[in-house]
Amino acid sequence: MEKINEIKMTLDSKSVNEGFARSTVAAFVSQLDPTLEEISDIKMAVSEAVTNCIVHAYPQSVGKIYICVTIFQDAKVKISIRDKGCGIIDVRQAMEPLFTTLGGERAGLGFAVMESFTDRIIVHSKPEKGTTVTMYKTINGRAGQ
Repeated sequence: MEKINEIKMTLDSKSVNEGFARSTVAAFVSQLDPTLEEISDIKMAVSEAVTNCIVHAYPQSVGKIYICVTIFQDAKVKISIRDKGCGIIDVRQAMEPLFTTLGGERAGLGFAVMESFTDRIIVHSKPEKGTTVTMYKTINGRAGQ
């Protein structure tokens, strides 16, 4: 696949930055003329991934969140969201719906939401090294309607 365009940004893991991240990614992907549903899907997936970094990767501190969005030929989008936080001990278990390490008001649906709004998700993590969530989505856009 040939890369057409790319954006990279680094944010502090503060909840006020979650909305900025999802809006910026959605605005960048807008060059593909997505439908409102496709934009909403991307916003939801990015929101969940960034929120996971804020809540789980850096639970007692503020760290960095690294976001890279790449647009390829054929309207394929790759969104990578990475942290250098505490990491995930068992990725397979963490990706199970309703699994949460925090309890309380957390539903444990973050990865399930990301999966439902993208075509594919890959999670790599190492304890004490951080986590990278890579999501893929093909934009069919309004041109396909």
